[in-house]
Amino acid sequence: MTLIRWKPVHDVTAWHPISDWANEFDRMFDRLHGGVVDNSGATSFMPAVDIVENANDFNIRVELPGVKKEDVKITVQNNVLTIRGEKKQEAEKEGDNYHRVERSYGSFQRSFTLSNTLKADKIEASYDNGVLSISLPKVEESKPKEIEVKVK
Repeated sequence: MTLIRWKPVHDVTAWHPISDWANEFDRMFDRLHGGVVDNSGATSFMPAVDIVENANDFNIRVELPGVKKEDVKITVQNNVLTIRGEKKQEAEKEGDNYHRVERSYGSFQRSFTLSNTLKADKIEASYDNGVLSISLPKVEESKPKEIEVKVK
């Protein structure tokens, strides 16, 4: 007989009210469908976005892994910056057996309302290694000005 050391907190994870609720919600729907999860359809794709402000501009970085730059379009209309595109699913090859497809595919669109303190005609974008970077320069009067205080 082999003895195995008991580890009471070995596989314990922290409780999180939102994700635990969402997981329970998923399990409930799985039970309604006989415990079978339909992975045949493409799930929606929503890229993650970081927005950073510095003294001269705002920078938006969008994670777009697997998306070609030709499949991304950026527009500015009525002070709304819109990023839209599509992450296309790879064609299934004959003879391959897919056991699980978890990557997300599909069209996406993210929109951001711009401040009037930005130069909409000077917006620049670049795309490198699956990250779209958009620079939104501020107008001169919106930049913070430093005033020296003189002590007498």
